[in-house]
Amino acid sequence: MNNTVNYNIKPNQLGYFGNFGGNYLPEDLKNEFKNIEEAFNEAINNEEFNRELNYLLKHYAGRPSPVTFAKNLSEKYGAEIYLKREDLNHTGAHKINHSLGEALLAKRMGKKKLIAETGAGQHGVATATAAALMGLECDIYMGAVDIVKEKPNVDRMKILGANIISVESGTKTLKEAVDEAFIAYSKEYETAMYAIGSAVGPHPFPMIIEYFQSVIGREAREQFVEMTNVLPDCVVACVGGGSNSIGMFSGFLEDKDVKIFGVEPLGKGVKLGENAASLTYGKEGIIHAFKCLVLQDENGNVANAYSVASGLDYPGVGPKHCYLKEIGRVTYDVISDKEAIDAFYELSKTEGIIPALESSHAVAYSLKLAKKYPNEKILVNLSGRGDKDIEFVLKTKHI
Repeated sequence: MNNTVNYNIKPNQLGYFGNFGGNYLPEDLKNEFKNIEEAFNEAINNEEFNRELNYLLKHYAGRPSPVTFAKNLSEKYGAEIYLKREDLNHTGAHKINHSLGEALLAKRMGKKKLIAETGAGQHGVATATAAALMGLECDIYMGAVDIVKEKPNVDRMKILGANIISVESGTKTLKEAVDEAFIAYSKEYETAMYAIGSAVGPHPFPMIIEYFQSVIGREAREQFVEMTNVLPDCVVACVGGGSNSIGMFSGFLEDKDVKIFGVEPLGKGVKLGENAASLTYGKEGIIHAFKCLVLQDENGNVANAYSVASGLDYPGVGPKHCYLKEIGRVTYDVISDKEAIDAFYELSKTEGIIPALESSHAVAYSLKLAKKYPNEKILVNLSGRGDKDIEFVLKTKHI
């Protein structure tokens, strides 16, 4: 249990994890983001803020989320497979963890509105939920393609009182939603807060999101040891922007005997525009005011990203993930659309748990690991449930 190495990595004062991160905003927004950083650092050291956040996580979001031993799946594939059940949180995914934190911070700063982007709609639902709870206005930017694809979540956001802005530019998916949300925020930052939906964006947001999502890793580590008396051999999570995974990984980074795997979307294939595997195929570049590995064309322009999972189709990735790849602490690999949908059905039919398509990428990879490491213990972050994806998956006719 004491077999640890120092991987407790924090950003430097300029917001870099190694060469990744930073803040490439105009001066007026840089000043506002500095205010956010100062307010965040003050808040997390404030007893009242932490008491309110912890109360909401327990009595509103339903934490701690349990760890489930997937007995049937384990017997079928050989290894012991365990699921960290973020799908059981209020709103159906891990997004509620940071949305509550961001909304509390916004209210503490005297803001009146939350502005957010969403792909699969889970961050949008969680942000709309937190805004409703705390009496804040809420504008959600969502690509037109995703609005059609994720209709159940769009309906939830509307019921919760959020204003949904359809983004019609480019691929009409997550990147363009982020673009438009940033533009709107730049005009309203004095009275609104941009509630970023993943461990991406300019400093201090990757640090803020990791802080609020680290509850996943802390809980999972304690629960797993309580269940098995040992640490897991492998920890697995899907990676789009990287919020659920950075939260999960944070609980195990210092345990050098725990193998950690981040799973990116291969989508339809390896060609540019067919996937959203930034860590696998990306090059160093700047997107949305921070430096990371970015999918780019031959001219250095940000390329279109694609995944069957709307929450993963982003052409960049969190800066800490880039750094963890660079130093070799986390292994990043890919899963295709077909493999993810196969895993969606496999978990549903074998364990009676319907996963989100995003989480299905991690499930699919865990089944591969089970064949590679029989008799080992594999802990998977089941980051969300599949209610939002059912209609879409049925239409794919199980590709």
